[in-house]
Amino acid sequence: MPRKYIIACGGTGGHLAPGIALAQKLTGGGDHCRLVISQKQVDTRLTRKYTNLQFVSVPGVGFSLNPIRLILFIYSLVKSVSYSFNWIRKWKPDVVVAFGGFISVGVVLAAALMRIPIVLHEANRKPGRTILMMRKLASRIYLPDGIRLRGVSPSKIRYYGYPVREEVARLNTEGARLEMGLDPAGKLLVVMGGSQGASAFNKWVVDNFDKLAEQGVNVYCITGPTQGTDGVIDGISKTGKKVKCVFKSFSDRIPELLSAADLVITRAGAGSISEIIRCRTPSILIPYPFAVDNHQLANALFFERQGGGVLVHQEKMDRLLAEVRELISNNWLLSRFRYNLNKMDRFDSAEYISTDLRNLCTNDFTEEFLCEGKLA
Repeated sequence: MPRKYIIACGGTGGHLAPGIALAQKLTGGGDHCRLVISQKQVDTRLTRKYTNLQFVSVPGVGFSLNPIRLILFIYSLVKSVSYSFNWIRKWKPDVVVAFGGFISVGVVLAAALMRIPIVLHEANRKPGRTILMMRKLASRIYLPDGIRLRGVSPSKIRYYGYPVREEVARLNTEGARLEMGLDPAGKLLVVMGGSQGASAFNKWVVDNFDKLAEQGVNVYCITGPTQGTDGVIDGISKTGKKVKCVFKSFSDRIPELLSAADLVITRAGAGSISEIIRCRTPSILIPYPFAVDNHQLANALFFERQGGGVLVHQEKMDRLLAEVRELISNNWLLSRFRYNLNKMDRFDSAEYISTDLRNLCTNDFTEEFLCEGKLA
């Protein structure tokens, strides 16, 4: 019998992408899903291509200690809980799955009021405030390897990784470049600042493209929706070969880009790292220095220790050009990175999680709730 799942995953690409991946797996198995997203532009852009999935946009703003923003957060939260309560009551889902972020709070609280089973997913190696706040309401929590949550029984925790969308996979390098309108030969550096872009990355590309061009390196830079506009800068190498730097404000062709790249510079969000692993792309990770609890640094340190790429701190970006030049010309090292990335891609996280969710929707799940007094 098909089950119904609500997946609260909006607000950032790092929350939304795994929600989509899980919905793809669940709906592919005959179940029904509704994905709760925010009203932000990043959610609208990313969901546009998934016409086979159902999305529900709910109001919400992020938590802040600023008095004015705190009032807005509380008002928005009350509104979100009320809105979520009404439509969840009508749809009657079997389980609510939340990937963290501000958009999850109202949905989870509404589900708790209606005693609907709650499942949480934390992607980062430092759990976010939302997951920490809601952990006592959950009957299952998916965490990165080795991470613990105080006050949560180990029996509730599973280490099933980060779900990656079905279309994100390693493609033939030459074919991927041709599809993107890029030179199939030569070296390609891809620069991505996450779903919102990174002005520091964009400035670095502009300042250093001439030097990269001399070495024959083409560049493809995703600037972010609010950080820049589309455009192309032409260059020429020391040997007289034409190269170019492409700027795009947004791209939904991440598999092609990562497969086309010899090297990628990116932030250290869990989503970016998971897609890099799936596409086997050597990388330089530059954690966002103002991320909550510096969780991107924790992600990057763990990734570097596994041999998937190199960590560079943003305050040391003056060394980035030398690092790029050395790595992108070292075919042996790039090959070693790809070998390590292949080892890191151990299983299909979306498959593991979807199977576990279906198991949770059995009598065993009901009994677990009854034992805890949640459905009594």
